[in-house]
Amino acid sequence: MEYVQLGTSDLKVSKVCLGCMGFGDPHKGMHSWTLPYEQSKKIIHYALDQGINFFDTAMAYQGGSSEEYLGRAIREYGCRDNVVIATKFHGRTLEQIQQGISAKDHIENCLNQSLKRLQMDYVDLYILHAWDNNTPIEETLEALDAMIQQGKIRYIGVSNCYAWQIAKANEIAKARHLHSFVSVQGHYNLIFREEEREMKPYCDLHHVALTPYSALASGRLAKHPGEQSQRLKEDTYAKGKYDQSYNQDLPIILRVEELAQKHHVSMSEIALSWLMTKVTVPIVGATKCSHIDTAIRAVDCHLTPDECQYLEACYQPHHLVGVMAEKR
Repeated sequence: MEYVQLGTSDLKVSKVCLGCMGFGDPHKGMHSWTLPYEQSKKIIHYALDQGINFFDTAMAYQGGSSEEYLGRAIREYGCRDNVVIATKFHGRTLEQIQQGISAKDHIENCLNQSLKRLQMDYVDLYILHAWDNNTPIEETLEALDAMIQQGKIRYIGVSNCYAWQIAKANEIAKARHLHSFVSVQGHYNLIFREEEREMKPYCDLHHVALTPYSALASGRLAKHPGEQSQRLKEDTYAKGKYDQSYNQDLPIILRVEELAQKHHVSMSEIALSWLMTKVTVPIVGATKCSHIDTAIRAVDCHLTPDECQYLEACYQPHHLVGVMAEKR
């Protein structure tokens, strides 16, 4: 396994981050395909055995049970000091604002609840799950900085935002001597490359780590056209992100399939290998140990510049989807 620096932090992370959205009680959240604890633990422990030290979860994943499963598995493995744990929080609801709950109290409460579920004293990376339009960024940064001062957070990141928003936030943090965002977790893969317009250039210039989610487009870059899986059938949220652009994405998927055959590897390895040339670390979900093996092999699957260009050539601009479409 290769390890890289996470932005301007002192965190050394594996070139593969295990996304934990697939772990958790299927009765407690929006996904019906998530794994129960024993199966989740098996995959987490297998990832650890293969050298993966970076794990990403969120309070929103399956009603917090993803955090519970990850924390319990790490505790049973006995390796807290050797892993980098990232979790995420959402901003206040309008109802909470009307109740007079401050941003600081909300963030502290969310963090404390996550730490309780994780059975940990601190998280290495605490991520704002989506830009909070209801709270001045100054208040959010001050609240997060206070939690860093208390030793409950090491670094902070942000997910699902525009480049101008993180640029503004980090300039404010610098001016006020607060901790700034060291990473961005956005939607980025071979069939959705809108992050390349502004976010990637900003992050490359300012050494902000790119740790994208949906690295395989919820399985669409891992499957041959027409091939099915439980997630492809049941993940209605992913259908909302990708089904409308299927026809324009298909030529890219076919090129992934073509290069996979040429290199005698899986489609996942080709898609992930390409993404690894663009970002710091992709977040890769796994519901089988074989998914871990595939992600690790992608680290050593080196595409030529011409092959990367071949994969990119068919891309057409996309409308924003998922969380970013909801935030407009």
